[in-house]
Amino acid sequence: MPRPDTRVNADARAVVALRDVAKTYDNGTQALAGIDLDVVTGEFLTLVGPSGCGKSTLLHLIAGLTQPSGGRVAWWNDTFDATGGEGRRIAFVFQSPTLMPWARVRANVRLPLDLAGAPRAQSDAAVDAALARVGLDGFAGAFPRELSGGMRMRASIARALVTGPSLVLLDEPFGALDEFSRHRMDDELAAWWRDASLTIAFVTHSIAEAVYLSTRIVVMAARPGRVIADVPVDAPWPRGNAFRASPAFAAQCVALSELVARASEGGHG
Repeated sequence: MPRPDTRVNADARAVVALRDVAKTYDNGTQALAGIDLDVVTGEFLTLVGPSGCGKSTLLHLIAGLTQPSGGRVAWWNDTFDATGGEGRRIAFVFQSPTLMPWARVRANVRLPLDLAGAPRAQSDAAVDAALARVGLDGFAGAFPRELSGGMRMRASIARALVTGPSLVLLDEPFGALDEFSRHRMDDELAAWWRDASLTIAFVTHSIAEAVYLSTRIVVMAARPGRVIADVPVDAPWPRGNAFRASPAFAAQCVALSELVARASEGGHG
């Protein structure tokens, strides 16, 4: 199937714009229908909703890893073929770190640059910078089996950051971590987003994590997957434990929980 058409009617600031997008799998399962969504430059957008609502499918469409059955998608108001250059790079962090177990951390992080044919001196400098950014500069020579779960996810994030992406997509990356580690990784992800001026699209099942991290939250419902609510989070940055303990945070978590519960019942917002 050819790539979808370009030039959708999109916000000029949109990194990715989806218009009336649908996805039906070969087995007949309709994962998404009627999705209209802009991922706007510089935002931290989080997708939430019940299992089976198509959050991961939508993230894969944004990444260009799968193609829609209907509708149109544009990246920087162009086709997917225009991605990959300076200011138009996309990185994906999967639910599992998916590291090569036989390779040391440095080689795992360098992999995207090796595949792109980057000069070794240039790629080594980029790897050093990425490892330092995620706090793994002392573990470049370690194997994945020698790292904790949180450290393996840091290595996966370093591999995503090493190419200097503009758009980073994360599919529930911290779901397997304990609460303390998850809070720490959330804080660090927020810092990376702000310091590097990234645009982020993030999938999570955690209401608290969504409210804590996001500038905007999109709530999805299933059968088929569709957007039922688009919720701004206006809390100032930087955020921290004081925000987590605030009445505003609690109120937004309650409101979002009610929307997700409605989505789970098949409601329309």
